[in-house]
Amino acid sequence: MQQFEERDYTQRFSWSLWKKILRYAKEYHKDLFKLIVVMGVTAGCDVLFPLMTSYAIDHFIPTETHAAETGNLPLFIVIYVALLAIQVAAIFYFLYLGGKVEVGACYTIRKQAFRKLQELPFSYYDRMPVGYLMSRMTSDTQRLSETIGWSLLDLAWGAVMIVAASVAMFLNNVRLTLMVLLVVPPLALISWWFQQRILKSYRAVRKTNSKITGAFNEGIMGAKTTKTLVLEDKNMEEFTVLTRDMKKSSVRAASLSAMYLPIVVSLGSLATAWALWKGGQQVGLPGGMTLGVFQLFVNYTMQFFEPIRNIANVFAEMQSAQAAAERVLTLLETEPDIVDTPEVEAVFGNSFSPKKENWPAIRGDVEFCHVDFQYKEGEKVLTDFNLHVRAGETVALVGPTGAGKSTVVNLVCRFYEPTAGEIKIDGVNYKERSQLWLQSSLGYVLQEPRLFSGTIRDNIRYARLDASDEEIENAARMVNAESFILKMEKGYDTDVGEGGSRLSTGEKQLISFARAILADPRIFVLDEATSSVDTQTEQMIQHAIQKVLSGRTSFIIAHRLSTIRTADRILVIDDGKIKEMGTHQELLRKKGAYYNLYTNQFQEDMAMEILGKAE
Repeated sequence: MQQFEERDYTQRFSWSLWKKILRYAKEYHKDLFKLIVVMGVTAGCDVLFPLMTSYAIDHFIPTETHAAETGNLPLFIVIYVALLAIQVAAIFYFLYLGGKVEVGACYTIRKQAFRKLQELPFSYYDRMPVGYLMSRMTSDTQRLSETIGWSLLDLAWGAVMIVAASVAMFLNNVRLTLMVLLVVPPLALISWWFQQRILKSYRAVRKTNSKITGAFNEGIMGAKTTKTLVLEDKNMEEFTVLTRDMKKSSVRAASLSAMYLPIVVSLGSLATAWALWKGGQQVGLPGGMTLGVFQLFVNYTMQFFEPIRNIANVFAEMQSAQAAAERVLTLLETEPDIVDTPEVEAVFGNSFSPKKENWPAIRGDVEFCHVDFQYKEGEKVLTDFNLHVRAGETVALVGPTGAGKSTVVNLVCRFYEPTAGEIKIDGVNYKERSQLWLQSSLGYVLQEPRLFSGTIRDNIRYARLDASDEEIENAARMVNAESFILKMEKGYDTDVGEGGSRLSTGEKQLISFARAILADPRIFVLDEATSSVDTQTEQMIQHAIQKVLSGRTSFIIAHRLSTIRTADRILVIDDGKIKEMGTHQELLRKKGAYYNLYTNQFQEDMAMEILGKAE
């Protein structure tokens, strides 16, 4: 299970955070403005209805002191029906606009988040599990958009209603209004106390939700390994712990919300009852209230506490949403470890707006000049590393695990940058060029090739989307992939399955080779490209390598040393330094580290071959 621990949030409820979030809904500002207008119309109708009812009681109902005044009844009915129609239309439009803003905000936030994921460097994905990113892109974003579309607007509506009801109450009876408002300070204190605890609980819920999403992702992606190692019980046990934590945090958050809302309702009901009692004593007395005015005051008292109850509910919801907002903003505001300077962007553009007309051609001359590198503070991987690879040269890197081989090629590709020293491409520090300029001229073939859902043709074309079918087929022939492709049911139009699941490792590797060669890179990187394939496929890949790498600057990380015998230079890397360097024959004659690696592997291969014949 994933052991990554994400950041803990401790900030109290923050309006500044919500202001940042609302920036992502700014393209819907016209709809938000319309919502505010519609909300004002709805609130206005809510305030007018008690006045209409009060008028009806005092004028249309006969009492002992005066007869009913029905002369204005037809006009009253027309106005009442008109107000009702306006309110119904306003509520309909309110729901329509709220839904539009919710969906639009969700779309915008997800689009911005995905754009940010495209901008972030390789190092970000090294430390951030897929499950956490999926959680931010799905449930957290959905939760946030719901709040933007509804909760914030409900909050504004409640504020308008409270102000309107308060004004109306003061205009009718100042003394009773002040008595009702005595409940507001205790309400504010209770809200503050619950707010802290509800927010803390919802943060725990969102954090655990990310872990569960990560566990789902690992469980699905690693299903074959789980079953072959019979780890179902262990995985189930770990997953149960996560879901138990989720349940515990969720129940606590729900319990606090369940306690908070009834307390608010109870205080509002007590205040309303107090107003009923005191106001009722004045009805019918000389200088007291009429029955209509009393009913008006009671209605406004209820209207005063109804939005307070609504705000209490919204406030509880926003505690949950803030936990999601914090996590989404963390992604949106993540600063990449590797960025082009403004001066470089001005000349060469960025990933989304490249200025290719200003890009100089890459020959492929690569030079490390006194390079230091560390992934973590105090843990150096490379120290004063120097290397000059001439354009068109093939360099192989061998050595023990953790020696720094992958670090060297990752630095060449600018997936990371040196912590000291510099790397030059064609004699220029590559920081003086854009990342896209370099990476668009890279071909990278991994130990575990990554294919995407779709056909074989689609996967090869992924390197250059404007490539013709003929160019795709030429690339496949160049790397000896066409021989197996044409044997497939639909040839190039055969579906590869999710992640290439319908193909063997060797077939996926050859397709990834074809994809890389279609991009026509000037710098090629092969990272353990033959370590997971059979001997026959390895021979096919070796022939493909000789064709593909001709005339290109190439870096080969190899476990099987037979793959690199034809390399122009072989570097033995150990402890972040070059221990030996030379051609295959030169290093064998030295009888040093490379000689020991090669002879040991040769003996292992011979032993395996003998065992295979014996079987």
